[in-house]
Amino acid sequence: MSTVFADTGFWIALLNPRDSLHEKACELDASPGIRDIITTEMVLTELLNDAGSRDQKFRHTASVFVDGLLDDPAVTIIAQSSNQFWDAADLFAERSDKAWSLTDCASFLVMQQNGISEALTFDRHFEQMGFKALLRN
Repeated sequence: MSTVFADTGFWIALLNPRDSLHEKACELDASPGIRDIITTEMVLTELLNDAGSRDQKFRHTASVFVDGLLDDPAVTIIAQSSNQFWDAADLFAERSDKAWSLTDCASFLVMQQNGISEALTFDRHFEQMGFKALLRN
């Protein structure tokens, strides 16, 4: 493991001590085998949308956390672009047999473009696309 993709569920589990995956997320976050993390603005949007439905303390924690990711040299945040949106929308339409979200589709494409095979996620959709979901192991 070297570079991995971080999905929304990982960030939520990392921030929420009451999350059933919190301990596993913390272990993976501290793993020496993970040197670089790639995530997207779309994933961070989902994180902040989730935080919006929680209490004020969690909302604040999530906001500060996302701001801090900008200064973390181990984390690369892929900006959302019009091309990314439309490429993800194409994959979304092509795979109407799956329950994949648009953010999932964009994440899959980012992983493919960056040669990443492992994701910090529990989401089985990543496994359906052929990736390894590290929070499931």
